[in-house]
Amino acid sequence: MAEQTGEGTVAGRLLDALPQTQCTRCGYPDCAGYAQAMARGEADINQCPPGGAQGVARLAAVLQIDPKPLNPEFGLEGPRTVAFIDEDWCIGCTLCIEACPTDAIFGTHKRMHTVIEAYCTGCELCLPVCPVDCIQLETVTTRPDGHDAGATAPTGWDAWSAPLADMARQRYQAATARRTRVRAAHSAAKAAQAQDKLENLAAHSKITDPAVLDHKKAVILAAMERARQRKAQ
Repeated sequence: MAEQTGEGTVAGRLLDALPQTQCTRCGYPDCAGYAQAMARGEADINQCPPGGAQGVARLAAVLQIDPKPLNPEFGLEGPRTVAFIDEDWCIGCTLCIEACPTDAIFGTHKRMHTVIEAYCTGCELCLPVCPVDCIQLETVTTRPDGHDAGATAPTGWDAWSAPLADMARQRYQAATARRTRVRAAHSAAKAAQAQDKLENLAAHSKITDPAVLDHKKAVILAAMERARQRKAQ
């Protein structure tokens, strides 16, 4: 099947018009999912708070329809924000690392984490998963061109830029690929462990009755088959 958000497709042009924060506030798992839904006529153009009014206008231009106000049910347009971790309270649980769509959080298990500000899209996905509430958002008051915005912070695309969107998109794709590899490696390791246990069941068990061992082997085989069916689905 052809890539639904490929270059030149309607979904692809809609994706190019999105800010790539991958925040899910639109109601879809990522910007690509939202673009595909708009291309199918299943989502409206006014569901992306990070893009704001200018973002709605960009999407409307792609679809050649009239712009409309941002739907407040999905959030309000605001300034660009960046997450910061209070290192005195961080317990190193890694939940925020897994939640970050652009791998903008650095740290290891039971070690202090920190946010790489340049890679943070302000998506807010790290906030609800933190068990000690040690993450906060701070407004970035400079414009994408690096000039100070003064007392009023820019919002929507005025606070963002095409280079930031491109970088966020690339980092999201890389992070998604990394997580896919990690899951595949974990699944392969678990499968190998189950296969080893199956082939050497007597050595892995205190049971000596051959009939009971055969029953246990049948249970393991059934579990492995269910896992294969789930993976196939």
